Amino acid sequence: MSTLGIDGISSGMDTTSIINSLISADSAPQTLLKTKATTGQTLVTALQALNTSLAALATQATTASASTAYNVFTATSSATSVTATTTTSASAGSISLSVAQVAQAQVGVTAGVTAFATPAVFTIVGSDGTKTEVTAVTGSPADVASAINKAGAGVTALSVASGKDATTGDTLYRLQLSGTSTGSAGAFTVYEGSSTEVAAGTATDLLTQTGAAIIQSAQDASVTLWAGSAAAQTITSASNTFTDLLPGVSVTISKPEASPVTLTIAQDNAAVTKNATDLITALNGIFSTVASKTTVSTSTSSTGAVTTTAGAFTGDPTIRTINDALFSAASQPVGGLSPQSIGITVTRDGTLTFDSAAFSAALAKDPAGTQSMLSTIAGRVAAVTTAASDPISGTITQEITGQQSSLKDLNSQIADWDTRLAARRASLQTQFTAMEVALNSLKSQSSWLTSQLSALSGSSSTSSSSSGG
Repeated sequence: MSTLGIDGISSGMDTTSIINSLISADSAPQTLLKTKATTGQTLVTALQALNTSLAALATQATTASASTAYNVFTATSSATSVTATTTTSASAGSISLSVAQVAQAQVGVTAGVTAFATPAVFTIVGSDGTKTEVTAVTGSPADVASAINKAGAGVTALSVASGKDATTGDTLYRLQLSGTSTGSAGAFTVYEGSSTEVAAGTATDLLTQTGAAIIQSAQDASVTLWAGSAAAQTITSASNTFTDLLPGVSVTISKPEASPVTLTIAQDNAAVTKNATDLITALNGIFSTVASKTTVSTSTSSTGAVTTTAGAFTGDPTIRTINDALFSAASQPVGGLSPQSIGITVTRDGTLTFDSAAFSAALAKDPAGTQSMLSTIAGRVAAVTTAASDPISGTITQEITGQQSSLKDLNSQIADWDTRLAARRASLQTQFTAMEVALNSLKSQSSWLTSQLSALSGSSSTSSSSSGG
């Protein structure tokens, strides 16, 4: 805050510059506080970024440490019409099967009519005997189709024009009736008549009349394992997908296959290797971040002045402890064996390298042992990163909280200094203004005295001249 100045009106001095210099000298403690606050904020920002990375690594490592994390399988088929998906409960192996038929929904068409009788009441009977009575607004095929579609009885209807009546010339319509689900359980019958009439046997079956037809019967999909052998086993499904046909393996078919189809389930070593690669890559990302922010650098200006700059994490014991713990978690032996045996090697610069070829070779030689070692390493990494990044008790989380508290206190002190310096500036401005006013007053008095003395001197000279005359 500043007040109106009257620079040098009387003194000729640049009082504003003088005041600014005095304020600059007085604000040295505040400048130190601001520098400290900037450094603290830089540290908090760096800690928050590191904490986010550690939390992500904790999640990744926890997943990688699970006993089923490396139960990754691929399924291949000798026929494109048979495909399979796998879960972690699958096992390696192969099996042959033949496909007798695919699942399909029932489709039928009624005989052609110009209109159905009124009252337009129909009954849909499901394969389980469930009866759904439907009443149409009128007997027009379009209204009947609409009523069936709204009934939610597992059947849809479509009114289709089908020629002319030979006698009247009126347009004939057929209803195409389709099941909404595949499988034998989706079979249905549609009667013209009430459910009571259906029970009495007096309702008309619309799909068995002359001119009506079943276009496609409802049927289950069917496959046979070990076809042609004494152990042949037929399995059916209401859909074309056989869930868990084998443990952890679901099979989908798209057409019949008389010849045996071979399904082969194998461990997906490429996926397992990628899991290991991703873990080491994430670890090295943490190590790289810590290294870059603990480096002390120097620079020389054009005048030869040398400036030393410390990284945000330089001298931070918490970061050093976490970094060392992570490195140990990834590099220490497992069951007396070095991680190098599965391709994880420590480098001179304090990072890790991952040899995917060596890992693949170890995986082929000893799948269970290799996966167990990787799982153990991932578990150790998960423990360190979780302890560091936990949103409540994490060591870095707590350091961030502490630093933010310190920053709040520093910013409060800086604000207090703003108030203090503003008051100091106002006081100096008042003093210098008063000085200028006082000097101006003295100058005015000096000018008056000078004029009075000049007047007296002039009067004296005039008197002397008169006497001499």
